[in-house]
Amino acid sequence: MLKSKAALALSEGLFVSLLAICAPAARAQHQLAEGVRAPRIAPASDEAELAIKRFQVAPGLKVDLWAAEPMFANPVAFSFDERGRAYVCETFRLNAGVDDIRGIMDWLDEELASRTVDDRLAEMKRHLGERFARYSEYSERISRIEDRDGDGKADHATVFAAGFNTPLDGIAAGVLARQGTVWFANIPNLWLLRDTNGDGVADFRESLHYGFGVRVGFIGHDAHGVHFGPDGKIYFSVGDRGSNVKLADGRRVGEPDTGCVFRCNPDGSELEVFAFGLRNPQDLVFDQYGNLFTGDNNSDSGDQARWVYLVEGGDSGWRVGYQFMERPYSRGPFNAEKLWYPHFQGQAAYIVPPITNIASGPAGVDYFPGTGLPAQFQDHFFLVDFRGGGANSGVHTFTLRPKGASFELAQAQHFIWGILATDVKFGVEGGAYVSDWVQGWGLTGKGRIYRVHDPATDKDPLVLETKKLLAQGMEKRPLKELARLLAHRDMRVRQEAQFALVDRGPQAVKTLASVAHNGASQLARLHAIWGLGQNSSRVQRPGSPTEVVDVMDVLVEVLADGDPEVRA
Repeated sequence: MLKSKAALALSEGLFVSLLAICAPAARAQHQLAEGVRAPRIAPASDEAELAIKRFQVAPGLKVDLWAAEPMFANPVAFSFDERGRAYVCETFRLNAGVDDIRGIMDWLDEELASRTVDDRLAEMKRHLGERFARYSEYSERISRIEDRDGDGKADHATVFAAGFNTPLDGIAAGVLARQGTVWFANIPNLWLLRDTNGDGVADFRESLHYGFGVRVGFIGHDAHGVHFGPDGKIYFSVGDRGSNVKLADGRRVGEPDTGCVFRCNPDGSELEVFAFGLRNPQDLVFDQYGNLFTGDNNSDSGDQARWVYLVEGGDSGWRVGYQFMERPYSRGPFNAEKLWYPHFQGQAAYIVPPITNIASGPAGVDYFPGTGLPAQFQDHFFLVDFRGGGANSGVHTFTLRPKGASFELAQAQHFIWGILATDVKFGVEGGAYVSDWVQGWGLTGKGRIYRVHDPATDKDPLVLETKKLLAQGMEKRPLKELARLLAHRDMRVRQEAQFALVDRGPQAVKTLASVAHNGASQLARLHAIWGLGQNSSRVQRPGSPTEVVDVMDVLVEVLADGDPEVRA
């Protein structure tokens, strides 16, 4: 996604011309920092509604326009909070502050030698000279989009956060919103943002970590895909622009020569590399069993994009230097040793091979949470395929079947096609929401979000209950109700109930232990086990009124369970 061929191979003259084309256009509610140009945003029109006629959608589903320009423009990724408000990552620095190495190949030797973000900064200053100041003219931002009157169409937009316009800033490409906190992935930082006075604008921002994007790299190979894992940690991905984060204790964490997946606590502590060997993983997704996956982009040399199973410590095989190897094998070992192939006999044993080759430009991804679409989509993944044109782009949907230590693809089909999608996420109202770049590889000043849904399923009592539960939150619910909600059909409700039990501390550990041992629902037991993993307390042994044991002892006991998912 966001990787052009000729358009990104910009000469210096074309880059200056593009800055001139992106002329200022005022937007009343956006207070711009001094020296930052107003973004170019297209006016309102009927184009977004008319475009629906061109979409092909799975049988039984309907497409409605939810939001469109001028509410926001150039959407890369988005996230819903528990109240159904969308936080949209908008890019205005694409080719206007964020370069692509293919247009400045005379930098390549220094580029590949770069080990830190500060190395990249020095490289830029050396080559750009007086032009360096122009790299701060445009800012990335997050807009908050809301449907305040509940009529199924957004009616209010606020610029939630802007001012991401340093020469080092990349593409705004990853956002996660939960209970008043927003995590924002934008090279070179992972940000934590809050609106403390309720005016819809972030007035608190903290860089949790700095050090992503050690090289110019390819446009779009940025920081993406911020999500909560079942262990209560934040997971996010970084492409092969590389990473090298210096922690407070002096340690360095990251992979300068390849893309990887990080995880850390919500406050940024305990940062670590979870998996590596990726080229451009645009987004991440967990299934209901806690397995983690991503779509990884190909390198345009005969290789194909990969659907990757991410395991802790796993290497998926890509190194940034392969991109510039031409002879004797284009892309070096990546092609020569077929590292991008699904598993075959004799394949290199050091990698975790991909599950399958699917999509040409894998971008946003989501997993059916259990409510909001007809039952036929149970256990389905939804993967955006961004190819630069609406006619041959859209969203794939498929399931996975266990196969040995990995999986195999099943039931693959198009969910919605004919739309230049960038991201897909499930909303609290039911249905899947898809962001639309509209056209081409460059900035258009346009952007839409469509809702794909089944009108009959919208009235399902479970959909309405899910919306209510998420909006009300879990903080005041009794332990018994939280235990019951661990078995709810919607995995978002289950996870919120799990996190609420963990927040109760030692008083809830007994509840978690009881469900882990004796719960009637397999999924409830898994959430209870994950919740216990977040604790370090002692607990009364289930079934005994007196004996107290360590939580780890409880977890060890369920290793002998008859359910293989529980054992896993």
